[in-house]
Amino acid sequence: MTHECSLVRHGDRRMLDACCQYGADVDVGERDRIEARAGEIERLLVPDAAAQPWFIGPEREDPDFPSGRHVRTARFGDGCVFLAHDRRGCAIHRAAIEGSWDMRGTKPHVCRLFPLSYDSEAIVLSDDYADYSCAYDPDAPTVYQVGRDTLGDIFGAPLVAAMDEAEEAVRETSLVALG
Repeated sequence: MTHECSLVRHGDRRMLDACCQYGADVDVGERDRIEARAGEIERLLVPDAAAQPWFIGPEREDPDFPSGRHVRTARFGDGCVFLAHDRRGCAIHRAAIEGSWDMRGTKPHVCRLFPLSYDSEAIVLSDDYADYSCAYDPDAPTVYQVGRDTLGDIFGAPLVAAMDEAEEAVRETSLVALG
């Protein structure tokens, strides 16, 4: 992770991993898999973050989650409890890389999708995406290209094929408009 992000609504305050500042909703199945890998994950957190409860509040029913229920990650300092406080990035993601295991099904799918989000009827941009400087980087890949593989993992190849067609149509229209 070499990019730097700032919060544009806060005087362009530099904030690495700004997308992790609020914590996340986590499917209870993902929570269970996170807890099963607690030893690998907690060693990447500062001791106070590792020692606090990682999830807050009751389980909530939500048909948009694979199990139909979710919990919320706790916050620690300026971010999610799983933000690796000794380096950048998600401790779950880093534990998977360092331990050579597949993070899919363990790292929350909403985190893997960000800045994309979804509800029962649509895939959308996260409400706060416009708060981050990366939303305005003309050299950045499209949000769809960043999230394409994760969309396929979560929603399947037919959705990605349809979105590939839509992206191509938009590109063709843009090229025609540019002349």
